[in-house]
Amino acid sequence: MVLIKDKKLKIDFHTHILPENIPDFADKFGYGGFIKLQPSDADKEKVDMVKDGRFFRTVECNCFSPSKRIQECDQTGVDVQVLSTVPVMFSYWAKPKHALEVSVFLNDHIARVVNENPSKFIGLGTIPMQDVGLAIQELRRCVTELGLNGVQIGSHVNDYNLGDPIFEDLWKVAEELDTVIFVHPWDMDMGPRNSKYWFPWLIGMPTETTAAICSLIFSGVYDRYPNLKVVFAHGGGSFFGTLGRIIHGYNCRPDLVALDTQSHPLESLKKLYFDSLVHDQHALKLMVNQVGFDRIVLGSDYPFPLGEQLPGELIESSDWISEEDKVKILSSNALKLFNLSSDRFI
Repeated sequence: MVLIKDKKLKIDFHTHILPENIPDFADKFGYGGFIKLQPSDADKEKVDMVKDGRFFRTVECNCFSPSKRIQECDQTGVDVQVLSTVPVMFSYWAKPKHALEVSVFLNDHIARVVNENPSKFIGLGTIPMQDVGLAIQELRRCVTELGLNGVQIGSHVNDYNLGDPIFEDLWKVAEELDTVIFVHPWDMDMGPRNSKYWFPWLIGMPTETTAAICSLIFSGVYDRYPNLKVVFAHGGGSFFGTLGRIIHGYNCRPDLVALDTQSHPLESLKKLYFDSLVHDQHALKLMVNQVGFDRIVLGSDYPFPLGEQLPGELIESSDWISEEDKVKILSSNALKLFNLSSDRFI
């Protein structure tokens, strides 16, 4: 059992952070699309994320204040947060050298926060995925120079799914580095048909994650890199609810589905990792029935409202999960993924 001061260690794998101040990248680079921060008119404790002069989202100080995060972690029983940027900061649409500069800025910030609070935080970087050479360069820097424990990437990169051959070298290097890749949905369809009822977040995000998983499986990435450590956000999105259909499609039309892999989807599934953010006991059981307890990590999506407001509550309240298996999800699976000892956090 992984214990800290006579209680279970709790590591929240899925949290997002921003620097308190972000350069005006649009002004610097000469074109738009970049996020900037400005004080909120509604509350001095909050800031507005603005994109091309238009309001995008208001965030509270817990999104950028390490001390506030630690205070709230103490209140909710979280011992360690894994930090990653807010996905809108990926900037995959930008010119590659500019996206690299944004990535370097964000990664240096996360590394500083982790170095100042090594017993409270673990860091994941971001990389300019629109240029695989630069992405690998920054991945190596994150892991070997900054001491980060992996990177967060989007569910697709512009017009490319993650299984596209252009990303082949990235998966090879990630496996060689034995580092973690956290896949988060982003850039959902925001067209008129999906403009109401928060559809991009409620429906679009789960669909994005499902597409990313299927792309990696059916492209044969896991055949070639079986030790790849990829964790999918939000419990894999709608993947587990769709898995029966995916398997049936593989079996009945291999001429359309099994083009680039000879592995059955259930074989590839044994190599995937997921966070626990499914909000529902039935969904959690569905995931556990397919992957067991060894490939699930705690995730809350802190500090955003669509996440789990009391991180780990779903796991801890599940009387059908043994104490040993709760420990796996709450901490030990993450420690194994990151090749870390609990001693760092005691």
